[in-house]
Amino acid sequence: MAWKIENLSKATPKLKNPILIEGLPGIGNVGKVAADFIISELNAKKLFSFTSYSMPNSVFVNEHNLVELPSIELYYTKLKNGNDLLLLAGDVQPTTEEASYEFCEKLLDIVQTLKCKEIVTLGGIGLQAIPKVPKVYCTGNSKKIIEKYKKGTVLNNKLYGVVGPIIGASGLLVGLSKKRKIEAIAMLAETLGHPMYLGIKGAKEILKILNKKLSLGIDLKELEKDIKDVEEEILKRTDELSKVSKKSKK
Repeated sequence: MAWKIENLSKATPKLKNPILIEGLPGIGNVGKVAADFIISELNAKKLFSFTSYSMPNSVFVNEHNLVELPSIELYYTKLKNGNDLLLLAGDVQPTTEEASYEFCEKLLDIVQTLKCKEIVTLGGIGLQAIPKVPKVYCTGNSKKIIEKYKKGTVLNNKLYGVVGPIIGASGLLVGLSKKRKIEAIAMLAETLGHPMYLGIKGAKEILKILNKKLSLGIDLKELEKDIKDVEEEILKRTDELSKVSKKSKK
């Protein structure tokens, strides 16, 4: 299924050795939380939007009680120190295997024209309980990029046997970019493997690493507040469900 790509910028920005960070929805939405936070904190600008009939056949209801089609967008931001950033974020991922491959190839075409030579994809590893301090694992398409991000961080590259296949853009971008001689790494943080859980804790651990390695200069205090609010809400819901369950057994 064809992808419609719309250029949202008046002129193509001149970027300094940009690094692509991918954060589409997935387990615990860890990648999405991290990418959205960077976009917000660094005031990133929209560059391209991607739409296709292979996206989920649904719409979202926004805060104005109006419907919005799902979207995937590529942003950019220029940093004073180090590499500039390209950031992929969105509401959904392609729904079929073929569409996922097509989307990733189209995206790689674009980032190559922008002289991108490094990719970081973000995701989650589902656990049966909320981890107190989520571990962050990594894999990549070269030993060189793994060593680059591991040095001086808590990244663990002993991922074999911890997870199965890495599904969706987080995995495909790392695999497909190797053919184009673009180095890529996937960072996966532990989180609760429940469809309603938001993996803010895992996202925070990934953001700590990116903040250090890419000199992002972002403040994680706001995310700390979000973690507390989300966990309090989850504990409240769990307590309510527990009470309902006890009543039903009487």
